[in-house]
Amino acid sequence: MRVHIQSLQGKGISSRLFPGRWPGLLSVTPLGWIALLFLLPIFVGCSRTATREVVVYTSQDREYAEPIFQEFTRRSGIKVRALYDSEAAKTVGLANRLLAEKSRPQCDVFWNNEELRTWQLAAKEVLETNWASIGYRSRRIVLNTNWHPVTAMTYTTGTFIQSWCAGKVALAYPLFGTSATHFLTLRQYWGAEKWENWCRSLRSNRALLVDGNSAVANLVGRGEAWFGLTDSDDVAAGKREGLPIAGLWFTDVPQVLIPNTIALVINRPHKVEAQQLCDFLRQPEVAKRLVEANALQSADTAEAVQDRLPVNYPELLRDLEAATKKMEEIFLR
Repeated sequence: MRVHIQSLQGKGISSRLFPGRWPGLLSVTPLGWIALLFLLPIFVGCSRTATREVVVYTSQDREYAEPIFQEFTRRSGIKVRALYDSEAAKTVGLANRLLAEKSRPQCDVFWNNEELRTWQLAAKEVLETNWASIGYRSRRIVLNTNWHPVTAMTYTTGTFIQSWCAGKVALAYPLFGTSATHFLTLRQYWGAEKWENWCRSLRSNRALLVDGNSAVANLVGRGEAWFGLTDSDDVAAGKREGLPIAGLWFTDVPQVLIPNTIALVINRPHKVEAQQLCDFLRQPEVAKRLVEANALQSADTAEAVQDRLPVNYPELLRDLEAATKKMEEIFLR
């Protein structure tokens, strides 16, 4: 109480309200007590307002996520402190940070744009298990339409390992992000032997390995590669920039769908604010907004799509270490 009185005098409160050097609380005049009772809630309220924030780690692209965070702040008054991933490391970098902070979490909400690492972090008791999925993107073949018209031929996973495609197929390093999810789900679908043979054939066919899916779309758009593996939102972004590209699916495997997930961090520092942000991000209007921006392909759940490649994530996690080591052996420079 004494500190508050001194700070009030420093702000110009008349010394006649608080005469002398205040050797004790009894020296405060009745008028001084009235002033304190009136002003104290204001100072307390300001202090509480200043601490209303929420920390979110997200692999959703900043250009799509930031306007949504701003809208949440406008409606709730809660400031969003966001940490975004890098294009090269993608979700893996954020997942490793969350693991490192497990004993003393700094993050409240994890907005992930690929589901695998959400399963992984929940299994390691970093995230709560009742996360929500919102919409999905898909993995696509991206092709340069100046070189290969969309209707000219069909494309299979075998196309990418044909000798006539040597040095003309681009992909992001499959140790990170949605490329990792894509390769790991193909391993589960095919079996380890067929998958490893395909991966080695890609490498021996001089596949162009780049840092991130947007780089794949740009390489194909510039004609430095004929084909590539990327995400549906990167195809859409490239087309907005005028690149002569199109996105297709392989005809020999079901399409790989990549949902966004919203999850709460266990022992998060801002519990109330985190729940409010989660509730906001789960609203249909947010998914609709992301679809309109081409950040999502659809606002529907991936489970509603019949021709998708089914994924057993617990099984995939059990094989994750062995599969990752094999990809390091094959694809690292």
